[in-house]
Amino acid sequence: MTPTEWLNSADTVERSKKMYAHFDWRTDIGQQREYISDSDKIAKHGFYPFIHYEKHTWKYSKKKGRKEKKRDICYAAHIDRCIYQYYSFLLNELYNERVKKDGTSASAVAYRTDLCENNIQFSKRAFDFIRANSPAYVMIGDFTGFFDNLDHMYLKQQWCSLMGVDKLPLDHFKVFRNITSYSKMELTDLLRLNGLGNTKSDRKKMNGMERVLTTEQFRENRSLIQKHVEPYGIPQGSPISGVLANMYMLDADKRINDAVKELGGMYIRYSDDFMIILPDAPEIDVVKELKQIADTVKQTPRLTLEPSKTQYFHFENGVLTNCGKIFHENVDDSSQTINFLGFSFDGQKIRIRSKTVSKYYYRMYRKARNIVKMGGYTPNGKRITGENLYMAYSRKGAKKGSGNFLTYVDRAATEYGPNEPIKRDTRRHMQKIKRVLNGC
Repeated sequence: MTPTEWLNSADTVERSKKMYAHFDWRTDIGQQREYISDSDKIAKHGFYPFIHYEKHTWKYSKKKGRKEKKRDICYAAHIDRCIYQYYSFLLNELYNERVKKDGTSASAVAYRTDLCENNIQFSKRAFDFIRANSPAYVMIGDFTGFFDNLDHMYLKQQWCSLMGVDKLPLDHFKVFRNITSYSKMELTDLLRLNGLGNTKSDRKKMNGMERVLTTEQFRENRSLIQKHVEPYGIPQGSPISGVLANMYMLDADKRINDAVKELGGMYIRYSDDFMIILPDAPEIDVVKELKQIADTVKQTPRLTLEPSKTQYFHFENGVLTNCGKIFHENVDDSSQTINFLGFSFDGQKIRIRSKTVSKYYYRMYRKARNIVKMGGYTPNGKRITGENLYMAYSRKGAKKGSGNFLTYVDRAATEYGPNEPIKRDTRRHMQKIKRVLNGC
C-alpha cells in the first residue's frame, strides 16, 4: 500500500478518530492528510505534551489472589496522534520488508501490519512446534521494562539503518525527538483545573469537553508540564511506540533467530515476551547454546532479561519438566506449565491461562454481587435487570456487537480444535452467575 492509498483509506480515517478531549480540537487523518504528509510542515511542527495517567490493572491467580499492576500510559493530542500514525505506517512498511530480508518475519510478530494472524495462532504455532520436535528444550522470558528502557541513541541508529541513511531526514528527526524527549501533563492536574475529581464520571465529563484547557489556560499552567530528560524510554500508548520497539530489536532478533534456526529450533517474540525452542539432540549442547543466546541479549543497549519470568523446560514423550536449575541456580522453577500469549501448555493439553480465566470470573462475581448488594435496584430506584451482566459475561453477549471474553474463547477453541480443553474452565459460567444472583 502506498502512503497516498493509506491516507485515503476509509479504515485509516476511521481508526484515527478519537473522542477524548485534549489540548487541541478533535481531528482525524481525513482532515489532516495534506498537513501530515508534508515533510516540511512536520519538520517545523510543534508537538503538544502528552496527557499521562497511571493505569491500574489486576493480575489474578488461585494461589495469590488479586495483585495490582501499574502501567504508565500517555496519549497524544489529536493532530500529534495523526502524525504518529502516519509515520508509524511509513516505518512499518520499511520494517516489514527488512524482516523478510533478515529472515525474521515469522519471529517478530507483535505490532505488524502485514500479518493476518493473532495471538491465538501465534501461540498455537509455538506449541505445535514443541510437540512436533520432541524431545526439546523450551526457554520463555521477557525483557525488563521494555519500553521504559529503550536507549535513545541506539533507537536513532536503528531508525537510520531501517531507512538506509546516515542521518535522519528533518521530519523523521522531529518525530524521533518528540517521542524520546517528550513532555507530559498529569491527567489528575487537568481534572483539578477543571474542577473535577479523579473519578470515572468526572473523567467522562472532561472527555465530553471540546478541549481540556483553553489556549489561555494552557499558557497559564505551563509550569505543570513535565519534561522527560532521561536518555532512554519512550511513552507507552502512542501510535508509534510499537514499531519503534520492533525497530529497536532488529539486530537482536536476527542474532537470536539465526542462532536458533542453525540448531533446528524456533524463536518467536511478541513485544517483550519471547519463546525459544531447541531440539534435544546428541550433537547439541543445549545448556551452552541457550546461555550463549541469552548472552546475545546483552549486546543490545539497556536490554536485559527479567529474572523472575525467565524459565526453562524440557519436553519429551508428553512430559513437561521445569529444568531451570540446570541453567541458572537461582531461577524460579516452580511453574510446571509453559505460559505464552495467554495460553498454558502442561505437556498434554493446552488451555486458556488460569490467570485470564480467574480475571474473567472475578469481574463477573464482583458485578453480580453488586447487583445482589443493591437489592436489584439502582440508587435512583430503577430495576436492575442483569442484562448488562449477561451481555458482558455470558454466551448471550458472545455473538452480539464486539462480543465478550467468551467470543475469544470460542475463537481459540475453533483454532485449537476439539482435542484441547479450551472451553472447559468457562462451560459452567451461567450456573455460577445464577448462583450468585440467587444469593447462594
